[in-house]
Amino acid sequence: MTVINTKSPTTTTSAADAPQPIPSLTPESIVEQLRAISSQLPEATPMTADQRNNVRNHARTARNGEILQTTISMVGTTDVISNAVGHDADGVRQLCDNSNRWAVVEDELRSLLNGISSANLVRRQQLAAIADTAYGVGAQLVRYPGHAALVQHVAEVKRLKNLGRRKRAPKTPQSPAPNAPVTPKA
Repeated sequence: MTVINTKSPTTTTSAADAPQPIPSLTPESIVEQLRAISSQLPEATPMTADQRNNVRNHARTARNGEILQTTISMVGTTDVISNAVGHDADGVRQLCDNSNRWAVVEDELRSLLNGISSANLVRRQQLAAIADTAYGVGAQLVRYPGHAALVQHVAEVKRLKNLGRRKRAPKTPQSPAPNAPVTPKA
């Protein structure tokens, strides 16, 4: 007679095998990590807006793959061209490969920035909603003598809101006084 074991084998998981919660990063720790990464990228120096525009305008040819591949072939054809540009065809291909690989990093950083910016925008919206609600409730409560401590706060918020709504006087150029004496030149 054969006995079939109908119990499933028991498995034990140790604490090391259990999924560990991912620690939440703080803004300060992210800034620290970004600065550490930035210090390891010597070619990542910021440019002025004018410098970026000049380089971007000049780099438009590199976005056209056919032109780029044809010029890489041209560089590989003769030493005269490779000496003139200061790179051989393999060096230009490597530069092209590096540019493409760093474009992926650039896209990921843009996406990360968009996510962080969006989350912070939502936080600001939440703060504005809280401030609006607090002011609205406070404005209602100051009508009652039991909430006299709120009067100064509500008045200050009202003053600050009115400052933001004021229209600024348009700047007009200073013109000379109409009746100013004119002295003749000799």
